[in-house]
Amino acid sequence: MTVDIQTDTFSVQYLAAEDISIAASLIYQAYHDDPMLQTLLNYIENNKSAYEKKLRSLIREELSTFWQEKQPLIGLYRNEKLKAVACVFESNSQLQAQRYWHWRLKLMLSAGFLQTNQLIEKEKTIRDALKEQGNYYFLAFIAVDPHFHGQGLGRYLLRGLNDLVKSNLNATGMAVFVTRREHSEFFKTEGFKALKQLTFNKIEGDLLFK
Repeated sequence: MTVDIQTDTFSVQYLAAEDISIAASLIYQAYHDDPMLQTLLNYIENNKSAYEKKLRSLIREELSTFWQEKQPLIGLYRNEKLKAVACVFESNSQLQAQRYWHWRLKLMLSAGFLQTNQLIEKEKTIRDALKEQGNYYFLAFIAVDPHFHGQGLGRYLLRGLNDLVKSNLNATGMAVFVTRREHSEFFKTEGFKALKQLTFNKIEGDLLFK
């Protein structure tokens, strides 16, 4: 199925295989300074390269798993070039917090045993907080090409995701977890409501739902 939103030059559609590496780069840039990931992946100022290696590995393994499990990887294209990306999964899919053994093994080797288990525990906690929402979509990553920040591309992409939710008669809505106030406010302007606040390793974040 294709999800489309058309403007003069933009379209929202499922990601093409050849764009996976570009998507990984956009997500890496968007989440490099995320306080939650920095905490979970043991960011150290005088050893940034170790953190960056773990972050790249995490993003690579997540995208690979999403692709293999046919979970929605949605791209915003301008003139057929990827400018923004969103990674989504259905709550009732096989894509559980534990993932598969090979995913866990790869991530443990690259990110570390403790960090991998912390990431899994974080996702389990979020899922438990969303149990009453039924069969929902969860927005795991959303990223915009930094050259296009401030041009509304994130909003175009979110509105494309609205069509994704509406196309699934069993879906109750979409959830997202954010750790920055400005991101929380952005999602609220697009109709998301705050469900609850969660804390992981002393980093607080808002669980939102639409």
